[in-house]
Parts: sequence; structure tokens; C-alpha cells
Amino acid sequence: MLEIFYPDEYVESAYSIDYQKYFDEGYRGVIFDIDNTLVPHGAPADARAVELFQKLGEIGFKSCLISNNKEPRVRMFNKDIATLYIFNAHKPSKRGFLDAVRLMGTDLETTLFVGDQLFTDVYGARRAGLHNILVKPIHPKEEIQIVLKRKLERIVLWSYRRSKERKGAE
Repeated sequence: MLEIFYPDEYVESAYSIDYQKYFDEGYRGVIFDIDNTLVPHGAPADARAVELFQKLGEIGFKSCLISNNKEPRVRMFNKDIATLYIFNAHKPSKRGFLDAVRLMGTDLETTLFVGDQLFTDVYGARRAGLHNILVKPIHPKEEIQIVLKRKLERIVLWSYRRSKERKGAE
């Protein structure tokens, strides 16, 4: 029942992912959530984020930001990144994810999604048919509605980890 919220992968950080490995496996596009995936909530792109997007371009990836925020927030973050973006995405609706794939000119089989929330990011990416990677939130300070969702996420992640342990024991 909770499996619909399980990520395909769960890693420490968007900055710890081996993007070259995914490119070598045939992936050509990466879609990112912004807040608490790449930077703390509301923060501009920092040097680490700029370097990540430069590296992705050098590897050969196309990239796109997808956010439920309004355009001024997304545009402000994207100022130094200069990638494609979608604002007011209404995640977990799959429409924004599919629009990002279209913008990049990739397809569902060759596009990754990276985000920090199960109920919007992972669930939406799964609904769209994208390989998804859940990352731990960058910063503990979050809006109240997200704090409440994080409590529910702990239950799902506990179930996810147990499922992985059982599969590993088989």
C-alpha cells in the first residue's frame, strides 16, 4: 500500500549522486526539485548548485527545475543556473514532470528525477513513470505544512527500509 510512495533510490544528497554513471547507462535528462533538494528553502543558487549544473552540462545532460513555487522564486534560483524550469507545477500531478521531459526533448526512460519529498516529488515522478531519487532534506527549517508531511514520511521510509532489508535477505 505504501509502495506507491517508495523512491527508486534513496541517497544522502543531490550532490552525492554519480551523474556520470547514469549518463553511461543511457540517461540524458535530469529534473530537480529546488527547495531542500538543491538549497535550503527560499535560498538562491549557491556555488555548489552552479557547479553541479555546469558539470551536468559538461557530461551531456539536459536539465530542468520543477517547483510548486511561483515564478519569481524559481527564476531567482535559476538566475545563475540558466536551465529550463517549470513553476506552479502542482506536484504530485504528473503534468509538470511530463512537461519537463518535453522541454528537455528527452523521454521517460532516459530522464531522472531528484527531490526531497515523498508525497509530492517521489509520488509525482512515479505517477509520471520517471526513475526517481529521493535525497535527504538539506536544511531542517521548513514551512509548517512540510514539517507535518515529514512526520508521515518517516512512517513510509521506515516501511521502505524494512522492504529493502527483506529483499536483501532473500
